[in-house]
Amino acid sequence: SAQDRKKVREALELVHANDLAGRYFTEVSDGQKQRVLLARAVCQEPEAIVLDEPTSFLDIRHKLELLTILKDLVHRKRVAVLMSLHELDLAQKISDYIVCVNGNSIERCGTPEEIFTSAYITRLYGITKGSYQAELGCLEMEPAQGPPRVFVIGGNGSGIPVYRRLQRRGIPFAAGVLHENDIDYPVAKALASRLIAERAFEPIGEEAFARAAEVLKACGRVICCPDHFGAMNEKNRILAELGADRLCGPEDI
Repeated sequence: SAQDRKKVREALELVHANDLAGRYFTEVSDGQKQRVLLARAVCQEPEAIVLDEPTSFLDIRHKLELLTILKDLVHRKRVAVLMSLHELDLAQKISDYIVCVNGNSIERCGTPEEIFTSAYITRLYGITKGSYQAELGCLEMEPAQGPPRVFVIGGNGSGIPVYRRLQRRGIPFAAGVLHENDIDYPVAKALASRLIAERAFEPIGEEAFARAAEVLKACGRVICCPDHFGAMNEKNRILAELGADRLCGPEDI
């Protein structure tokens, strides 16, 4: 009927699949198939939609597109969406409420802020190799073992790719001096064999500087990531000067 065709058009528009209307189902990609199936469900005007790992086997673009569509359904159509997800980073960012299943039982329920703590996720999944970083919603691999061979001066996100590069190469490193509210801090905490930190919103003090200088002396290489220093991290510039004879780039390690 005309009413049915109108519902189909509206559903396809809602899931951004207008361009698929004249194509065979077998001709479209997995991500596009997900949208078509979702449009079919929307046509039935459900109060709730249950999805089992809807983002599995999708590339990152189609994962994000699908989750955006689902969020639109919740807000615009007032449809409840219940789905199972194994991608913790996506679950933390998309969900309004989380139900944690451990074995055959529900272990814990709550908001993402209540559920996604590093300690709880580590216990829930029994993580022993690597760590879960709640601040960034990501996993980090196990740190390299041994005394630090490289001292990394980071800050403002500049150190993160270097920390991960050194971890991949199996090179233990020290990181500092980082403020506890710096985006580098949780990654360095997970990957560095030594971490020298300063309290948030405080200039780097003499105690932290002295500890960092002592560790730096024992390292064979120094990598200075920031290209700018200010009042809060001025002592990191001095650290770089102390290690000037061993300065190198990450590509030299």
